[in-house]
Amino acid sequence: MSENEVGAGSAGPGLPLLITGDPELLDEVLRAVDSAGVGLEVVREAGAARRAWSGAGLVLVGVDAVDDVTRRRLPRRCGVVLLGRDLDDASVWEGAGAVGAEHVAFLPDAHDWLVRRLGEAREVAPPVPVVCAVGGRGGAGASTLATALALTAVSRGLRCMLIDADPLGGGLDLMLGPDTAGGPRRPGEGDVGPGEPGLFETFPRVRSAAVLSLLSWDRDGVLEIPAEAMRTALENGRRDCDLVVVDLPRRPDAAGRIALACAGPVLVVVPAEVRATAAAGRVVAALEAAVGCPDLRIVVRGPTPSGLSPVLVAAGLGLPLAGYVRADRRLAGASERVDLPGVDRGPWAALCGRLLDELLAAKAAS
Repeated sequence: MSENEVGAGSAGPGLPLLITGDPELLDEVLRAVDSAGVGLEVVREAGAARRAWSGAGLVLVGVDAVDDVTRRRLPRRCGVVLLGRDLDDASVWEGAGAVGAEHVAFLPDAHDWLVRRLGEAREVAPPVPVVCAVGGRGGAGASTLATALALTAVSRGLRCMLIDADPLGGGLDLMLGPDTAGGPRRPGEGDVGPGEPGLFETFPRVRSAAVLSLLSWDRDGVLEIPAEAMRTALENGRRDCDLVVVDLPRRPDAAGRIALACAGPVLVVVPAEVRATAAAGRVVAALEAAVGCPDLRIVVRGPTPSGLSPVLVAAGLGLPLAGYVRADRRLAGASERVDLPGVDRGPWAALCGRLLDELLAAKAAS
């Protein structure tokens, strides 16, 4: 098969992508492709994969291409599998970390597994947007942004999963109120595995809305979210929902890195203050170190006590400005009354409505 040639099945959005210059590995993958009855795009160099990288339903990276993928600084994403042929090659596991692979498979031993994985990829629709919200400092408003964005999506009739991935935060369930009682409070509880139906339905509803599900953490348990549980939640959320929103801690843990790898925009909320901007610089550096080249954008929150403009805040951090939300004096009292200004009114509603329009337009164009 020549470069960019499509194998069995039909071409189209989400076609699996293989990056390798190893002819023997290519032959093994093509055998799996024939068994699965799917199409495949093949490139020998990572530079040629940039166009298809983000939209592919599954990305297969040969161990021979690890250095090339790393050098090209392709953005981290979900659904990357590293393929090798030598079970005794310990460097494969280092390569998996370098390219952000979720799985390592050795061929031909993993032939049957790869056939199943390719079959699953065939059924993947265009990727559902995953948005991560992170505070540039403590109390910046990332949880408010995540919640308001989810509620704005609900107001439009979209199915949304809101994931509370900050185990040291106060808990999004307390912001959303008593209607979230019941159901799993921490990722990993329950027995729903990756690809199984029903995960969305097992989590508590917000305000009796059948289209918003909250996955939060257990305040009585260990303050650590299992990485595999986060992966499972994201896989199911992207299959069952129209939008997934994740509230992340400022320093990404293993679960946070998985969410960041799937994220389209990562929205860093920064109050319009000099010290907050300085603190956000450290947060941005930690995010970039965790996942390479995430799509980081700045949301600036008022007031502006020193007259620091949103444009200057974003420029100081070297990142694009996603939006500005002016000070809302109702916010503190509203959050205590479980009446967040995320839907239909107020500055948060205006910001989230515009962000949601951009996300949906980008998905439609993919």
